[in-house]
Amino acid sequence: MAPRPTSPTRRDPPGGPERRLARLGIELPSPPEPFGAYVESVQAGGLLFLTGMLPTEGRTATFTGRVGAELDPEQARQAARLAALNALAVARQHLGSLDRVARVVRLGVAIATAGDFREHPKVADGASELFQEVFGADRNPCRLVLGVASLPLGAAVELEVIFAVEEQQSRSAPPPASR
Repeated sequence: MAPRPTSPTRRDPPGGPERRLARLGIELPSPPEPFGAYVESVQAGGLLFLTGMLPTEGRTATFTGRVGAELDPEQARQAARLAALNALAVARQHLGSLDRVARVVRLGVAIATAGDFREHPKVADGASELFQEVFGADRNPCRLVLGVASLPLGAAVELEVIFAVEEQQSRSAPPPASR
């Protein structure tokens, strides 16, 4: 059976992403700071684009090396989850609240691998499953997963994340005039 289409503005009971994070006992890290001449997030209309998210704590990559050589798939999964936590922290900083995120539209996962590694989807699920916990399984993004020779800071994983964002309602705006 094909998955049912979802509206990007529909809310899942009970509560939104911020409440789910609290219920799950997940505390987001401080948002990472840029390592170069760029910004961590840019909003264009209803989309929020994030820079490549690495599995960092502060200014240090915590999972370095190639999967299938220096790291095993479970360590790489943890790296993907940490990079996703960093993505959520950046989105919250930009938007003020994750409750403004309607869904994750696209998740790109680049994995630094040894040439014969073949378990890319299992690694990427470390990020996908966190997003499911926070936003709901019915809001899964489309996903691209690929193996690469190297990533910035020697990181094992880098995420590309695009969020659909709900418009912020102005409390001071008058209601539209009726005709």
